[in-house]
Amino acid sequence: MNTFGHIFRLTSFGESHGRGIGGIIDGCPAGLQVDVDLIQQDLARRKPGQSKITTQRKEPDQVEFLSGIFEGKTQGTPIAFVVWNQDQHSNDYNDLKDIYRPSHADYTYIQKYGTRDHRGGGRSSARETIARVVAGAIAKQVLAQVGVKIQAFVSQVGEIKLEKSYKELDLSKTEDTIVRCPDSETAEAMIDRIVKAGKDHDTVGGVITGVATGIPAGWGEPVFNKLHADLGFAMLGINAVKGFEYGSGFRGTALSGSQHNDIFINTESGIRTKTNHSGGIQGGISNGEDVYFNVAFKPIATLLKQQQTLDKDKNETTINPKGRHDPCVLPRAVPIVEAMAALVLVDHYLLNKINSL
Repeated sequence: MNTFGHIFRLTSFGESHGRGIGGIIDGCPAGLQVDVDLIQQDLARRKPGQSKITTQRKEPDQVEFLSGIFEGKTQGTPIAFVVWNQDQHSNDYNDLKDIYRPSHADYTYIQKYGTRDHRGGGRSSARETIARVVAGAIAKQVLAQVGVKIQAFVSQVGEIKLEKSYKELDLSKTEDTIVRCPDSETAEAMIDRIVKAGKDHDTVGGVITGVATGIPAGWGEPVFNKLHADLGFAMLGINAVKGFEYGSGFRGTALSGSQHNDIFINTESGIRTKTNHSGGIQGGISNGEDVYFNVAFKPIATLLKQQQTLDKDKNETTINPKGRHDPCVLPRAVPIVEAMAALVLVDHYLLNKINSL
């Protein structure tokens, strides 16, 4: 289960403290002029050491393409790529070799495989998301050709919540703050909250909001591969994600049906809806409105403070982890959310092309 997608497929490989992280993309249309700078921009948004509120590891995260691209264009053949690991402090994890860290995958990996890579979590590390970001950046370039754009931003950190709809915001300002919140006042409060968590040797979670515009009506499947279901599957597969909602989400449950229904109207641009509680998806298929969703991230499990736990022999013990870790994963997770949304949308775009033949 290391492959994602149906037509546009990504198979990722690698561990956090192995030689590198990479992937193979199959099903990418031929003839796409690949902008490697745009791919590197998304990797830079994901990489560690980019600000005072992220881990201070220094990884260049430079992608190297091994196949599938010739003279700057995709060939319709498998695209293989790798990002080499360079700044590993594997010795930081030696004391944890036989210990189950609270809320990590240590215990569950042992139960499933009978073995595990204790260095940074191995395959369970969020460093694996590098492959998703590279593939997602290429998917974004495919989608841009048909006018689809994806933008994500941090809308909540701990108890600090951005109380504005995405339509009230200038999303082009998302990158103006290190927390990737497009509202400067809320961003400052979020940054303070993350700094406080770091000083307390603790962590804090929050919410990332994603918005996809330019999606025409008709993308998605009516039963098992509903567009929103595939988006939820993609988001819940990101490390530390605990929840997904689209459109009105859980807040919509407080409305009556007459309040919640999106009334169809005839406009110069065609059939639209007066409201968009549906989040741009009805019956599992896009209706031409913006697709918007929220992704909830837990406080990451690695705390730089003492905790009680058990070792592999069921003995009670304490841990006091070393290393360089994020007090909040959200700023670096924004490009990951965008990447996974792009992988879902490009897959449905290509599937829709097949269905319309």
